[in-house]
Parts: sequence; structure tokens; C-alpha cells
Amino acid sequence: MEPKQEENLESYYRDLYEREKEKNEKLAYRLADSQREVEDLTRKLDKIKGSVFWKLAKPFRVVINFLLATRARVLAHGNPKGIAHKVLSKYREKRSIRIHGKGSFPTAAQRRQQQEHVFEKKITFSILVPLYNTPKNFLKDMIASVQAQTYGGWELCLADGSDDEHAYVGQYCLSLAEKDSRIKYHKLEENRGISGNTNECLKIAGGEYIALFDHDDILHPGVLYEYMKEICRQDADYLYCDEATFKGNNIDHMITMHFKPDFAPDNLRANNYICHFSCFARRLLEGEELFRSEFDGSQDHDMILRLTDKAEHIVHVPKMLYYWRSHKNSVASGIEAKTYAVDAARGAIADHLMRHGYRNFEIESTRAFATIFRIRYALEKRPKVSIIIPNKDHVEDLSRCVESIIDISTYDNYEIIIVENNSETEEIRKYYQEISAHPSVRVVSYEGVFNYSRINNFGEKQAEGEYVLLLNNDTRVITPDWIEELLMYAQREDVGVVGAKLYYEDKTIQHAGIVIGLGAHRTAGHTHYRVPEANVGYMGKLCYAQDVSAVTGACMMVSRFLYEKLGGLDEDFSVALNDVDFCLKAREAGYLNVFTPFAELYHYESKSRGADKASKNAVRYQQESDRFKVKWQHLLSKGDPYYNPNFSLDHSDFTVNWRMDTKS
Repeated sequence: MEPKQEENLESYYRDLYEREKEKNEKLAYRLADSQREVEDLTRKLDKIKGSVFWKLAKPFRVVINFLLATRARVLAHGNPKGIAHKVLSKYREKRSIRIHGKGSFPTAAQRRQQQEHVFEKKITFSILVPLYNTPKNFLKDMIASVQAQTYGGWELCLADGSDDEHAYVGQYCLSLAEKDSRIKYHKLEENRGISGNTNECLKIAGGEYIALFDHDDILHPGVLYEYMKEICRQDADYLYCDEATFKGNNIDHMITMHFKPDFAPDNLRANNYICHFSCFARRLLEGEELFRSEFDGSQDHDMILRLTDKAEHIVHVPKMLYYWRSHKNSVASGIEAKTYAVDAARGAIADHLMRHGYRNFEIESTRAFATIFRIRYALEKRPKVSIIIPNKDHVEDLSRCVESIIDISTYDNYEIIIVENNSETEEIRKYYQEISAHPSVRVVSYEGVFNYSRINNFGEKQAEGEYVLLLNNDTRVITPDWIEELLMYAQREDVGVVGAKLYYEDKTIQHAGIVIGLGAHRTAGHTHYRVPEANVGYMGKLCYAQDVSAVTGACMMVSRFLYEKLGGLDEDFSVALNDVDFCLKAREAGYLNVFTPFAELYHYESKSRGADKASKNAVRYQQESDRFKVKWQHLLSKGDPYYNPNFSLDHSDFTVNWRMDTKS
């Protein structure tokens, strides 16, 4: 190179560096201003929520929100007549409701059949209940729900730390114990807190399985029967079920219905979604404490994290079998009742992460709830990430995408590989020439017919990075540390594919994880589709990283090693479902796929594109859909493990699949 050319090139890159530096400084100022504005608005909102007027207005807000929700259902389902009546009657007629065939109270005939059923194993469940000044009606309801169990192999272990003013607790329990030898009562000399009292319950327990039950809650009469079925069928050593929170003295007065996913370790780290009704083989406690007093307030989260690490067959029974009473002193009524639970939960998660070898992580509460957490894992290293962007013409989309990466990203060890595929305009050629001058951008050409899978596989072959990030050209980066957010999960040995949270231009959600079997074609669909950005999602799901079956190829990261090990994208899926197919290959190979809401981008895909029914590509889509259903029939028939079977597959908003039925 001539000296003059070298000097000009050096000058060019120096000017480029200065421009980039100036852009970053401006961005930092804008970000700081935005953060200050958010903090100011948050303080104002907290002040409003703390006012007397806000508290007095709560009943009116509840009514208004209910009416708005009902109106939304009317508009969504096109059935204005009788919707409000049906919504209310479903709660009133609890005993005749079956939710997707799950969870109704047994009829007399069903009860008799369950009581007479002979299981191949003989198991005694030790139900541990720590008592402390338990209100009379709560105590009676709790014990009655145990005595009503259709499976009789149980013992109720009660350790009572109540004070002298609540002597009726012991008197009532002893009167029942005289009539039923399965009720074991122990009066404690002093109240030892939740952990201490429960540990005392364990000392008088003799069962092969331990079950944890709060003194103010209610069990479904068939819960032990259902658990016995899974112990015999799947050799389950840790079990949990779905649950409802109710208010007052009637379980018909439900506040929330929590339909849970199957075991999902990332969900559990961020949020104790398992909670009730936890039951486990006693052998899991070998070398372990039951409850640890340093985690009082979140002792169950700590225990669940420890015991599920040891369990071999964790089984979720997708039936509503536990009723969690909400009252002024319970966590169910709001974390304000036990603020120390937040610190205890954070400590339990930290202890769990350290046992798994993680260091230098951060745990912070999210906007959804104080005990739903965001976990920031430290990057082990800063490997090169190869961002692969297929493109044909569309210079405006591509330039917006590429420039957002360059201008906004805080991670600097990346390369952008634009895979040019049969562009026709002079405008795009000029842009390629211009952007190729950037040291982190390369343009490579693939001249075959359009095949999304083949194009990305071709791009991966040109990559130099340890990680591959597939990205659509019609995206734009929002979160400056989006690459770090994806990489902190992709670097884990147990994780396969990681996906981001994508919005349409109007800030409604385009992607927040994919459920297999969802949608008209029963192949795969996006959850929380078109939900506003401000929404926290079903049970706070839009506010924490979680395990999912699949994520969209519009923005997904995977290690290059795994990409090649799994054979890349299946080129038989030329346009649709190739991303889901790849994620399922990763899942079948034993990896977790993770969706994180903390890596955010816009995706300018047209909302009207829909399911491709009326377009010229409908035939192709149907062919690929049919191919997908044949290839993955064994998974589709089981249902998505991260999507509760009580949810409708016709809607993406976690609509419950109600079915009025009294049969078993």
C-alpha cells in the first residue's frame, strides 16, 4: 500500500472512531436522561399509590378493570350476549366446573371409586403443618380438607407454636387426634418461626413422602390420589400441582388461578412458581435440612431449589388441587405483609447459583413483583459473536438494522455478515459498498433461490465467531446490552438457543417465546402476541427469563459448535418453522431454550401477514406445516411442557380452556 493511501485509510478510521465515540457519548447522555425520567415517574407513582385516595378507590378500580376485561373478551370472541354472566357463573359454580378435564371436586361415585382404588405401591404421605395462633375457622378448614382426602394413606403432623391466648389451637387438634390416629400433634415450648416449627413437624413424621401445607390453606380432596397415580406411573420423587388464590372463607372467591409449566429451572430461579402443593420422597432429604431458618419468608423457595436439584423424576400435575388463602397476614395478599421474604428469596437464589458454580451474578426485583427476579450472569469471556443477516434489496430496513447494532450495542466483539441474496436495485449495491468499509461488517453473496435455512447455513460457514446470532433485516436494536443479555445464557453448557423480546413499531409484542401446538395450524405460535409493552404478562411472565420450547429465528443466539452439531437449520423448511424445528432439535438433545425479556428489539414484520392463509405462499406454508407435524408428532401429542394444558391452543394470551362438565 502506498504511504498516501495508508495515511488516508488511517485518517478515515480515525474520523470513523471519533464519530462513533461521539454517538456513544450522546447515547449515554440520552440513556441517563431516560433513566432519571423513569425514576422520577416511579417516585410519583409510588406517592400516588401510597395516598389515602388511591387506597379508598381500590374497589372502584377492581370493578372498572373487570368490566374492561369483560369488554375485551366480548370484542375478542364476538359474543356480546351473556359473556359477563358466564364469567361470573364459572366462579360461582366451582363444583360443576372442569378446567380442560382437570381439577373439579369429585362426585359421590368418583369419590367412592378413588377410595376403593388399589395402587401397586403402598405410600404414606406425611403432611407437615406448622401452627401459630391459627384462626379457628382457618384451622378447621385446613384439617377438614386433609380428612376429606380420597386416598387414605396420610398422616397429619402438627407442630404448634401458638401462645397461651390461642390455646384453642391445641385443644381442637388434640380432640381430633383422639378420634383419628393419623393426626399427630406436638405442642412446642416456644414459637420457632416457620422453618423451626416445620422442622419440628418432620421429627414426628413417619411417611415415605413429605408434603408441605400451610395452616391457613385448603387441599383439593383428590390431591393425594392424583399424586399417588404419578408416583406409581412415573416413579415421581418431587410433585407439585396448579393452585388458586382465594379470598375470605369461600374458595369460590378466586383472585388468581395459577396454571404452571412443567419443571423449568430458569423459571424457578427467577420465580418460585412451583410453590404449592410441594410433595417429595423423604430420601431427598438425606444430607439436607428441610427448612433453613436464615431463609424464613422464602424457606420454601430455598427448599425447592435444593430438592429439585437432587430429584430424578419431577412431576407437575396440571390440575388445580391447592387453594391458597389470601388474608391480611399472608404472602398471598401481597409481599407487603412479609417484606423480609424478598431478601430471603434473593439469598436462596444466590445460594443455589453458587452451588452451581456461578459467581459475580446480580439478582434484582422486577416490575412484575418483588419476588420475581432478574438475574444477570457474569460473562465468562467476551467471545466473538457472528451476526448473520440475510438480505434482498430493502435498503431502508437493512440500514436501520445494521446502524442500530453499530450505534447502540455496548458489546464490541462482533462481526456482521450480510448474506446478499439476488438483490436487484442499485441503491442496495451502493449501501453494500459503503457499509463494507466498516471493519466489523462483511457482505457475502448467496445466489441460489430464496431458502431462509440454506442462506443462514451459508452465512454460518463464513462466520469467524464462537457464537452465531441469526437476525432478520427488519429488526432494530432497543437494548444497548442486548448481545450480553443473550450471551449470558448462550454461554451456559445446559442452554441451547436464546431468544429476545421483539416488538412491533407500536410497542405491542411480536415475540416473547414460542409454544408448540399453538395456533390454527397446531404447529407453533407466539405467546402474549400483540400484548402492549407495559403489560407484565400472565403471572409476570414478560418480566423474567424463562425456559421455552422455541424462540423465533428473527433474533436468536446459539453457540457455533452446537449449531453445527445439530446440522444447522433444516433446509426442507425453506421459509417457515425452521427456527422452531432447530430449537426442538436442541431440546431433544437435552438442552434448554431460553427466552429473555431483557434483550429487546423492534421487529417491523407486517401485522397483516398473519398465518399466510390468503397469500400466494399458503400452499408452501401448508406443506411445511404438514412436514413439521409429521416430524415432531411425538412432541406435539404430549403438548408443550412449558405451556399448561388448561390453556387454550386457539389464543396466545393464556386464555383458560373452560369446559363445563361434571364427568370424571
